[in-house]
Amino acid sequence: MDADVVIAGAGPNGLMLACELRLAGVQPIVLEQLPERSEVPRANGLVGQVVRMLDRRGLYERLSGRPGPPEPQPGYMFGAFPLDLTSIEQNPVYMLPVPQRRIEEVLQERALELGAEVRRGHELIGFSQDADSVTVEIAGSDGPYQLRARYLVGADGGRSLTRKLAGIDFPGVTNDAMVSRTANAFAPVEYIDPATGALSVPGYGVIPGLMHHRTERGLFVYGQLPGRPPVVSTGEWDVPPDGPMTFDELQESVDRVLGVHLPLTPPEGDGPFLLRRLTGGNSRLADRFRAGRVLLVGDAAHVHSAMGGPGLNLGLQDAVNLGWKLAAELQGWAPDGLLDSYESERRPVGQRVVMQTQAQSALIAPGNDVTRLRELFGELLTDPQNVQRIADLISGADIRYHDGPHPLIGRWAPDLMIGSVRLAELMRTGRPLLVDLTADGSFAAAVGTDRVEVVTGSGESPIAMLIRPDGYVAWAADHDGVVEQEGLRTALARWFGVPQERPLTNATK
Repeated sequence: MDADVVIAGAGPNGLMLACELRLAGVQPIVLEQLPERSEVPRANGLVGQVVRMLDRRGLYERLSGRPGPPEPQPGYMFGAFPLDLTSIEQNPVYMLPVPQRRIEEVLQERALELGAEVRRGHELIGFSQDADSVTVEIAGSDGPYQLRARYLVGADGGRSLTRKLAGIDFPGVTNDAMVSRTANAFAPVEYIDPATGALSVPGYGVIPGLMHHRTERGLFVYGQLPGRPPVVSTGEWDVPPDGPMTFDELQESVDRVLGVHLPLTPPEGDGPFLLRRLTGGNSRLADRFRAGRVLLVGDAAHVHSAMGGPGLNLGLQDAVNLGWKLAAELQGWAPDGLLDSYESERRPVGQRVVMQTQAQSALIAPGNDVTRLRELFGELLTDPQNVQRIADLISGADIRYHDGPHPLIGRWAPDLMIGSVRLAELMRTGRPLLVDLTADGSFAAAVGTDRVEVVTGSGESPIAMLIRPDGYVAWAADHDGVVEQEGLRTALARWFGVPQERPLTNATK
């Protein structure tokens, strides 16, 4: 074998998967057709549970450029509605405003530090698989060649060649109705509130910064991100002109959407700067995430509207979910069905993101009937319980992969302090973790395997948690006893292939 895993695509999802595999002791080779990282501006940051996941891998401080853990945001948006998140009990909406190019740069640095191999200018052009391996055909910088690996993972985007060659269908819908125009552009300084970033447009009113703003004629966004020129974007339901996008076209679109003239100025210098027009969009979900020894992550498995910025939250968590399970399969200790649980856990999450982004797109459409719908929806958002539900939906905090006798089982592990150490700091290794806060460490004594790291200490409920490498709870208990010991052993066997033994009777209290 040339490698344990070949990953097609060195975007954020492919690089994150490479990091996860290396943490688990697996050797990946990442192929990327671009010889250099793209300069074209793309995503502007991360939102949701993935920000906390990056903190648990020690990457948040690298990306944010500041010390300390992430903090939840006081507000966000859904379907061009502002969400006041200060009124809810558990705010799960975390943000990390950093351009995709920087995300890729940091993830590649980390993958290389861990010993992954990244081959730029090398493109997957075909593959064949048998019961034991995948033979990957590659167009390299010095000519075509082959790699033989145990598994192939397609992280090669919405037009994934990996997915197509694997014969995986990509059903969904294509909507050609909306035209999006986006560019780097400056509004007059006197229109901008330096404290909030809001835009005060004469003859129209105040438009919050970095938020989708709907009018009867379309959608408007103005946002200033640190260290970059402001971004202006519109969404209209019209027929775009032929030819390449121009700055005058953006200006005319802004004036139509707002109904007044907002003077804009293009940035100066070499760039590259944003100036793009997109017509329509796709909402599609692969009918399966695995075909034999070929798996899909990120946009190769699902595409959807960018409303609310869920793409990297979804794709990077695909990678973290898959990494430890694929490593377990390669190392021979995976319980039956563990690798298949990647699809059974992540595909419904992708389906839910497609649903909520389609719902947001419906809420921003023009027309009086949509305006009436928005009035009703706005009333619903005055209830903090409804805001909580929307916040959980857009962040991914509502995910529960599986049920169990404890309410935390299957959910994201809460951010505990074990003594003076944050749980996030204990998860930097990417290994399963048992946190035992009992007085005598009785759960820790029952583990009996080096596949799971054990941390003991003191604290309140839950007094013990078994946490998967992707940050989700496999088992939890609020008190000690034989029943809880049995539950722990069952979870160890189910998720980490640890044979069950008779419980320790002296653990009964």
